[in-house]
Amino acid sequence: MSAVLSSPRARRVLPGFGLGLGITMFWLGLIVLLPMLGIAFKAAHLGLGNIWQTWSEPRVLAGLRLSFGAALAAAAFNTFMGTWLAWVFVRYRFPGRRLFDAMIDLPFALPTAVAGIALTALYGGQGWIGRWLEGAGIKVAYTPLGVFVALVFVGLPFVVRIVQPVLAEAERELEEAAATLGASRWQTITRVVLPGLWPAMLTGFALAFARGVGEYGSVIFIAGNLIGVTEIAPLLITMRLDGFDYAGATAIAVAMLLLSFAVLLLVNSVQLWAQRRGAR
Repeated sequence: MSAVLSSPRARRVLPGFGLGLGITMFWLGLIVLLPMLGIAFKAAHLGLGNIWQTWSEPRVLAGLRLSFGAALAAAAFNTFMGTWLAWVFVRYRFPGRRLFDAMIDLPFALPTAVAGIALTALYGGQGWIGRWLEGAGIKVAYTPLGVFVALVFVGLPFVVRIVQPVLAEAERELEEAAATLGASRWQTITRVVLPGLWPAMLTGFALAFARGVGEYGSVIFIAGNLIGVTEIAPLLITMRLDGFDYAGATAIAVAMLLLSFAVLLLVNSVQLWAQRRGAR
């Protein structure tokens, strides 16, 4: 009996591992892999010539450039500001902290169309903020900047909610020890705090980017959908579907899928590198 329990197989395999792995792979295939295979199967019937022809259209290139450029910029901005907000909520106590903390989750609760209408009313030419910005020569609504603002709004909670528990569990004694040894505040942040936060920050960046690149409802109202200027790629897919151009819609979807996978793979690789470096 002891020989069986001490065998490498008995120590390596957890109870229920086979069943758990089977359910996981089945659910992952049903929810994630099957739709991706459907897109790939549909694209295979188009031929590389038709796909490339759709990709090379100026309108499609402009839409992809706007969607991915704005999503990357908004995710980077949210990574910085989201970490800042998480730091304030965790490390400081002030009146209304719980209220402001709860407000972070509003983009999760609001329908995206409602968020888009609210942002347009706020940053439009006659909006509370837009009128002052346009007076200073800064136009937000119906410009790429408006797309950036909408993606910042919907992506901020992802970074805050990922970084916040990591900060809450961080050992503050390390910061106090660094200060005792003569480290400046900047040295403490860069050499003690940030190394433990990088994986969470990268995860928040990836989630904010993934949400932003496929965002539709909160963007179309404030973007204005000007051809070649503020048209996002999801809008182009919807327009192709409305026109029964399923081949064109599939080609754009494949482009978004490949570009998104490349960016997320790069982020995950950097995150793995940061974790290994932190473990040394």
